Amino acid sequence: MFIGSWSLPNPVFVAPMAGVTDRPYRKLCKALGAGYAVSEMAASNPRLWDSVKTSRRLNHEGEIDPVAVQIAGSDPDMMAEAAVFNIRKGARIIDINMGCPVKKVCNVASGSALLRDEDRVARILQSVVKACEPFGVPVTLKTRTGWDHESRNAVRIARLAQDIGIAAITLHGRTRCDLYLGHAEYDTIREVKQALKIPVIANGDIDSPEKARYVLEYTGADAVMVGRAAQGRPWIFREISHYLASGSHLAPPTYGELRGCLLDHLEDHYQFYGEYTGVRSARKHIGWYLANMPDVSEVLTVINQTSNTRDQTRALEQWFDRHPPNEPAMAQTTGA
Repeated sequence: MFIGSWSLPNPVFVAPMAGVTDRPYRKLCKALGAGYAVSEMAASNPRLWDSVKTSRRLNHEGEIDPVAVQIAGSDPDMMAEAAVFNIRKGARIIDINMGCPVKKVCNVASGSALLRDEDRVARILQSVVKACEPFGVPVTLKTRTGWDHESRNAVRIARLAQDIGIAAITLHGRTRCDLYLGHAEYDTIREVKQALKIPVIANGDIDSPEKARYVLEYTGADAVMVGRAAQGRPWIFREISHYLASGSHLAPPTYGELRGCLLDHLEDHYQFYGEYTGVRSARKHIGWYLANMPDVSEVLTVINQTSNTRDQTRALEQWFDRHPPNEPAMAQTTGA
């Protein structure tokens, strides 16, 4: 699997998720078998580049190449400027967001709202590809099947993107109006793959090794991208990669392995965000890791009320102390 000149170690990728795929999370997923990870969506508006949130999203220190940064916006010139800005901050691949269904993004004619304006789509793609060419940086596109079921235009958009010079396309098998409801469909991804020569990455509802293999075989896609199913389950990438290569399943993580993974993640998370933000933003990750685990109600209450990292870590350590480290943490083997 190649994106531009970058050779990727396996076809199992981390989807960009706002508020989730920060640098600590991307590094963890890559360490646990993800072949590629894309950053959280970064704004194209220069007025936002000096904000604390954007500064964190531009921090790629210690991250394994290729560093991929997703940009979002509706103005072609501004998107080109954002691409160059991020390249100078360390981006080795630029990804364009035309798939986010969130209302506040679509209300400013960004994300998946662009699928209703194919002329603007073309101008944005042309502008960003042209801006990245002098740096030798490939540009990819993440999008959806269309605005709604009556206006699916993914094949047309994909052909347009390929002709302009987009290096790879990730397609989520839902329209914008579907949001994240119902089930992803893979017929459109299959059509897009058959229409293109560049790599196509399938996204949507991939939550197990078996589902990943089915989607790859059915659509002919070159890779799969996992999003929500990896929340609190970052080892899903090694599980899928192992299954695709061997047809067999890895053993589920033990409580000891879960403990090491979670506490290492938290240490990196705290260092990245600092005490105040770190302890608060860690709560969602801890909740995902421990979802459906036995006797977690009390510890989650403590964690969600704790205002310092020391007590948050201690509460987790005490919970893990009640579980034999060599026993499998079975509740985490099912998809999210």
